[in-house]
Amino acid sequence: MNDSLLSAFLWGGLAASPLLIGYFLAVRGLSNRTIGLVMGIGAGALISAIAYELVPESIMVGWNIAAAFGLGALAFFFGDLIIDRQGGEDRKDIAGGQAGGSGPAIFIGTLLDNVPESIILGMSVASGGAINLAFLAAVFVSNLPEGVAGSLNLKTSGYSRQRIFRMWTLLVIISAACAGFGYLLIRWLPGAEGLYAQAFAAGAMLTMLADAMMPEAFEHGGLLVGLFTVLGFLGSAILSMIQ
Repeated sequence: MNDSLLSAFLWGGLAASPLLIGYFLAVRGLSNRTIGLVMGIGAGALISAIAYELVPESIMVGWNIAAAFGLGALAFFFGDLIIDRQGGEDRKDIAGGQAGGSGPAIFIGTLLDNVPESIILGMSVASGGAINLAFLAAVFVSNLPEGVAGSLNLKTSGYSRQRIFRMWTLLVIISAACAGFGYLLIRWLPGAEGLYAQAFAAGAMLTMLADAMMPEAFEHGGLLVGLFTVLGFLGSAILSMIQ
């Protein structure tokens, strides 16, 4: 059990590690168009993961599951609304123009985006004994542009590079801990399969995609983002089929 818990913790940290990679890419000045295209790939991969992994796994039938799906969407919507009003509205803006942004709000908003994903990763380890590669890949790719955007906006808000790096490192550790919590949740509740949690996470993630990720991708990546989104969806779908 301890080895499996450690595995869940490490996978959760790995999935969030692109936030740090995004930090280094932001320092090197990666073009907004390139980041927008990567964001399109990540969005497509997450849509595929929701469609092939979370929704089917949660057996999308019955009012209880549908309610969990809707509650996930509402939870993200209202959580995001609060964060926006506290200064985190443009945390995914890869142009880095959020001069009046709040560092804590950007940090908490990024954490809000990562918590459902991390918990589901931990649950997948507890349920099947192995990580879901398609979902892991989708989360990994989608976190890369978020790391770039968050780093740029924190820098614009007056944060030093060292402080930004420490904030992202802490966020990776918290994400890893959330994956460990997801693992323990299944172990603490005998017979639980995480179906409601998966439906809840699917609703939250889909709302996040429509609210921030896709608009930002198209704004900076242009029309090609549509094709790259299909590419991300296809790659994630293939991983789901062959796993």
